[in-house]
Amino acid sequence: MHGQASQPWPPAPPATVGDAQGPQPWPPAPPATVEDAQGPQPWPPAPPATVEDAQAPHGEGPQATAPAGARQGRRAARRAGKAGEAGRRSGGAGAAAARARQAGLRAPTAEAGTEAETGAGGRRARGTSRPRGQWKGLVKVVAFCAATAAGSMLVLRGNDALDRLAAPAPPDSKATAPAAPADAPDPGRVLQVVAHPDDDLYFMNPDLRYSIAAGRPVTSVYLTSGEADGINAADGRRGSAKPDKPAYAEARQNGIRAAYAKMATGDRSSAWKRTVVPTKGGGHAEVDVLVAAPQVNLVWLQMREAGTVHEPAPDSLHGLWDGTVARLESVLASGTPVKQRFTYTKDQVVQTLVGVLEQYKPTTIRAQDPTPGRFPDTKRYTDHQDHLYGARFVQLATAAYAKDVKDRPHFAVQNYVGYFNGSLPSTLDPEEAQAKLDILGTYAWLDRQNHCGSDAGCGDLKVSGNPAGNRWTESINYARGTGTSWLTSDKEHGLWAFKVLDGQVAVWHRTGLIGRWSGPTLLPGTGMDQGMSTVTLEDGRIAVFGTRTSFGAKPADYRREVVHAAQKAPGSEEFGEWQSLGTPETADENWTSDISAPAVSVDGTGRPAAYVRDGSYTLRGRVQQADGSWGPWEKYGGTDLHGTPATATDGAGRRMVFSSTSKTVVGWVQPKPGAPLGPATATGLPDTTLPLTAEGREGGVRLWFRKPGSGNVRTALVTGDGGLKVNHLTDLGGLQGFGAVTASGHVLAGRAAGGQLGSDLGWGRPWERSALMFVGAPASTMTGKNMVSLAVVGLDARLYVTSTADAPDAYLAPWQPVGPRNAAP
Repeated sequence: MHGQASQPWPPAPPATVGDAQGPQPWPPAPPATVEDAQGPQPWPPAPPATVEDAQAPHGEGPQATAPAGARQGRRAARRAGKAGEAGRRSGGAGAAAARARQAGLRAPTAEAGTEAETGAGGRRARGTSRPRGQWKGLVKVVAFCAATAAGSMLVLRGNDALDRLAAPAPPDSKATAPAAPADAPDPGRVLQVVAHPDDDLYFMNPDLRYSIAAGRPVTSVYLTSGEADGINAADGRRGSAKPDKPAYAEARQNGIRAAYAKMATGDRSSAWKRTVVPTKGGGHAEVDVLVAAPQVNLVWLQMREAGTVHEPAPDSLHGLWDGTVARLESVLASGTPVKQRFTYTKDQVVQTLVGVLEQYKPTTIRAQDPTPGRFPDTKRYTDHQDHLYGARFVQLATAAYAKDVKDRPHFAVQNYVGYFNGSLPSTLDPEEAQAKLDILGTYAWLDRQNHCGSDAGCGDLKVSGNPAGNRWTESINYARGTGTSWLTSDKEHGLWAFKVLDGQVAVWHRTGLIGRWSGPTLLPGTGMDQGMSTVTLEDGRIAVFGTRTSFGAKPADYRREVVHAAQKAPGSEEFGEWQSLGTPETADENWTSDISAPAVSVDGTGRPAAYVRDGSYTLRGRVQQADGSWGPWEKYGGTDLHGTPATATDGAGRRMVFSSTSKTVVGWVQPKPGAPLGPATATGLPDTTLPLTAEGREGGVRLWFRKPGSGNVRTALVTGDGGLKVNHLTDLGGLQGFGAVTASGHVLAGRAAGGQLGSDLGWGRPWERSALMFVGAPASTMTGKNMVSLAVVGLDARLYVTSTADAPDAYLAPWQPVGPRNAAP
C-alpha cells in the first residue's frame, strides 16, 4: 500500500498476509484510513486516503456514496407512499366502498373464494359501526392519556428520534450527526451465526440488508469454511477444475466480503481490514472489519464442513455434536491471516461462540433452525445438517452466555427457515426478491472481474449458474416467533407483554389504563424458545404458553416440549411454576423435535386448549379437563401443515383452529363449546405466506395473512354455523414486507419493506410507516372497549408500545420505550 497514516490504536497488520503478526485485540480496531487496510491488493490500485476520492473498480461505473440497502429502502418507502396516494385517489369499486364506509354504510363484500382488490390504499370492512355519540368520549380519553403520558411516562419525542435512526448518515459522511435525545432508542447490535458462507444471504436477507442499511452494528459469524469439494466452478465446468479446498474457501470469503461491502457502501471492492484473534476455545479466528463502515464485521471460525447435505459425515458439526468424533479440525482459507491450525472439542466450540458473544454483546442474535424437521417420505432432513447442528451449537452457547456472563445486555433470538423455503409460497414482492438476488449475484462473482486481487477468485462460482438457488431469493421465513398474541390486557385495562429474552420469559406490565410500566422481569426457568401465546382464563388470570428446549446428558436427549404458567391471582405479577404438557414427538431422532409454538384459546365452557403442528405436518392438541388436568395429545389430522397454527373463539363460544399449507388454509371447528374439534376442513382460501392471525369478531373468526409474492395483507371472515364457511376475502394492500400481521380493533400492523413497522389505522387512510425495526412479530390488543395498544420488541431487545383510540380518525401515540435502556457494551 502507499504510505502509512498515523495510528492511534494498535498498528494495522502488515501489507502482506504472509507477514501477518500474531493475534490482535478483539474486536480489532478499524484502521484510520483506507490505506491501512491489510491484505495484498495488487489490482485494482490501492484506494486513496479518503473514501470520497475513491475511484470505481475497473469495469464498473461510479459508485454512489449512500449504502445500496439504504437507497433500496428509500425506494420502497416512496413506492409505499405512491401506493397509498393511489388508493386515496382511485375511483371504481374500491373508492366507492371507502366512501360508503365513511358515510356509515356497510361495505359490499366479495363471495367466498373471490377477492375484492382494493390496492395499497384499500381498507378492511368492519363488523359493526359505532354510534357517533361515542366519539366525544373517546376524544376525551385520548387527550387524557396523551397528557398523562407527556407528564409521567418516559415518552419518545414524537417519532423524530426514530426517524433519525431510520436514515443514518452514509458511512463516508463527514458531517457531525446531532446528538440523539436521551430517550432515543438504542439501535441495537445484531450478531448472526450461520454454518456456511452464503447462508446469511439466502436465508437471513432481507433482514440483514435492512439492518446494514439502517446503520446498525452487524456481525456475521461463519462456523465452517464451506470448503465443500474444493471446486470453484459452475456445473458445466466442474470436470476441468482441480479441487483446492483452501482456495475455494477463500473465494467464498471474497464473495461474502464483496456482498457485504455492496450492501453497506454500494461498492463491492470497498476495503476490509483482516486480522487474526485468539478464541475462547483455544483456536484462532479471522475478523474482518469494513473500513468504510466499521460497524460491519465478519468472523470466520473456519471449521470443517460436512461436505454432504444428508449423508453421515463423522468429521462435521453433526459428528462432533453426537460424539462420533472427539474433535473437529480447521480448514484454513488460502488467504486468511490465521496460520496456525487447530481443532475443537464440542465444549470448545461452545466456548468459542460464548467468547464471540462476550466481545460483541449483541441485543439480537440471528441463527438457523435447530429443529427443521424431515421429509415425510424420505425421512431426510429438510435442511443441511450443518445448518441444523450449527444452530444447536448456538443454542448451547447462548444458554451458557446467559448463565455465566453477567455484564451483558438482554438479547433476543430469531431463527430462520433454510432450504425448505424453496417448497413454500414466496414471501417477498418482486422488487425485494430482485434486490436479494442482486446481492447473491455479487457473491457469485457473475462478471468474473478481478476486483479482489485474489488468485482464488472473487466469489463462489458454484452459485453463479443459479444464484437464486431453489427459489430461496424469493422468500424469508422465521422458524419461530411468528405469533401475535404475546400482548394482552386485563379487566383493569392493564397491559401485559411476554417475550423471550436471555432464554427466559420476560414480562412487562402496565397497571391500569394510565399506570406506570414495570419490567422486564424474567420469570424463573431457562431454555425457553421464541414464540409465546397468552390467554385469559375463566377466573381472569392470564396464562402463558410456549415451548422449552432441554439438552439432557446425551445428544439423543435433546427435547422440545410445550409448557405453560399462569398468574397466581388475577392482576398479580407473580406467576406459578412452568408446567409441562410434554410433546407429541416420541424422540428427537424421529422428526428433529420439529413442533410449532402452541396456539391457545379458551372456548365457551372456560376450558383452554393448546394446539401445535407436529413433525409429520399434522395438527395435534391437548385440552384441559373439567378437573383441571389435561387430556392426552389428540390427533386432529390435516396434511402438509406448515408454520404455527392460529386459534380463536367465535361469538357462540366455539373454538376454531386454522393452519396454512403450501397451497391453502385448513380449518377445524367445534360443533359446540366443550365438544371435540370437528374434522379438518378445506376453507377454499388461496395460499398464504404461512403466518396466520385469528381473532373472534363479527360473530365468527376473522383471519389475516399475506398474499404470496406481494406482501399485501388479506383478510377473510370465517363462520362456524353448519361447518366452516369463508364469507369473503378482501385484499387490504400494504407496504410490501413479510411476516405475521397483528390486528385489534381498527388497527393492523406488520413488517413493511425496509424492515420497519407498517400500520393501517382504518378505511380510506394510507398505510403508515414507523422507523422502528423489531424482532419477530408485532402484537396488539384491545384495552377496554375503545382503545387499541400495539407493541414490538426492537433490535435493542427493548419493548416499545403505542396506543390509539378505536376511532376512524385516530392516530398512533408516540412510541414509548419501556424500562431502562438495554446495557451498552
